[in-house]
Amino acid sequence: MKANVSNKVIFNNTVLRDGHQSLAATRMRTEQMLPILSDLDSLGFGALETWGGATIDAGLRFLKEFPFDRLDALKKGTPKTPHMMLLRGQNIVQYSNFPDDVVEAFVHMSAKHGMDIFRIFDALNDVRNIETAVRAAKAAGKHAQGVICYTASPFHTVEKFLEMGVELEAIGCDSICLKDMAGLVPPYVAFRIVKGLKERVKIPVIVHTHETAGLGAPTYYAAIEAGVDQVDTSIVPFANGTGQPDTVRMLSLLEDHPRCPSYDRPTLQRIREHLTTVYKELSNFTSVTNEVVDSDALTYQVPGGMLSNFRNQLKDQKMEDRFEEVFREIPVVREALGWIPLVTPTSQIVGVQAMLNVKFGRWKNFAPQAMDIALGYYGQTPAPVDKEVRALAAKISKKDPIDVRPADLLKPRMDALREELRKQEFPDDDEHCVIHAMFPQELRQYYEAKKKAAEPKETVVATPAPAAPPPPAAPRAGGGPVKRFALQIEGNDYAVEVEEIRQ
Repeated sequence: MKANVSNKVIFNNTVLRDGHQSLAATRMRTEQMLPILSDLDSLGFGALETWGGATIDAGLRFLKEFPFDRLDALKKGTPKTPHMMLLRGQNIVQYSNFPDDVVEAFVHMSAKHGMDIFRIFDALNDVRNIETAVRAAKAAGKHAQGVICYTASPFHTVEKFLEMGVELEAIGCDSICLKDMAGLVPPYVAFRIVKGLKERVKIPVIVHTHETAGLGAPTYYAAIEAGVDQVDTSIVPFANGTGQPDTVRMLSLLEDHPRCPSYDRPTLQRIREHLTTVYKELSNFTSVTNEVVDSDALTYQVPGGMLSNFRNQLKDQKMEDRFEEVFREIPVVREALGWIPLVTPTSQIVGVQAMLNVKFGRWKNFAPQAMDIALGYYGQTPAPVDKEVRALAAKISKKDPIDVRPADLLKPRMDALREELRKQEFPDDDEHCVIHAMFPQELRQYYEAKKKAAEPKETVVATPAPAAPPPPAAPRAGGGPVKRFALQIEGNDYAVEVEEIRQ
């Protein structure tokens, strides 16, 4: 990470990760990124966010790309700019905790393939759940960035966020990111948090937000006034809305400001033109609802992506007419579960439990993941869990509540993962072990698809039917050359030979 010696604010760029994750369901393919890599590398951003979050899952599941291959390609195309990834602490890039040896192997392999900055968060803001990843990043000689997940609740105060920032510095983090995943932090609150952190810690401070509710750009401006070192921007059309504020927009907002950085606008325009074509190519995965300011995010205090997805889920449950009831239930569930932040995976868990409470009666149908949160299996919640809810979870699940770090209960898995891969005759290196740990079914399907593609295609030659006798007035002069065509019918490939009949 570049040292901020000029006092100009530094922009990181998220278009290769959060930009398309927020606005196009993480469907941008590596080949669509390659044409802009040289231009992105030339701009001098503090970092390019290229990996992590949902990109590893979506790339393997939907795009049939092996995750480390993408990282290799992006690193090769942008060798000058540091690469940054979003890591869910002990969850890595999945939704449950993994043993320390798997976390360590994943970080080591990511560093080996070119990752420079590990932005590490925990959905509950439980610092214990990010310590292993922080140590692993530093052991690999890389930058460990600790994350404060911003959320609004009666429990969360500026002072508590500042205390967490001090704790992150104490465990060895090289910088601190205030991550506002739902775009909810008001400008003056951001100002107070950034100013407080700059007074209490010596390491750089970064702010990350979304434009979901229209607060993103003014929040960045306030943070810059407070002395923030870096902010995250993207590039339209993979910017604004549920994404990060656009780079050119932020440059214009800061025009004549003493901390305004300089990024070449013609180069940004060239990148935008290419991305506009890509955005059209991904039209099946984009939506106008993600492109506009949505004040519902402020009303319900939930991430914008959760709002749009949950409307569809309620429709599937034939509960679309109970939308307001379900979203009024969300703060009830959050409070009972210790005022947990709403970020993957807690946003999905709380949303599902709110729906179940409305449909069946409060806590009459208890989701297993929500019970695990109540019992401590995701980590320590910010505030105490409601005693009655915790007792009910223990009774239904037949699990005892825990107060230890959840990963302390997990056995090492790398040797077992290696053996599982060998039995399937897959590569058993550390790269494959960590992907197999998180996405075993998707990895198997990836190799099955590769094997099928490598198999010889069955060739079917279609012999033309005998030509009808020509009319007497136009006798046939003889056969012409044979033309060959490759056809695909209902997913099957055919080689077809057709003889031209000369009259």
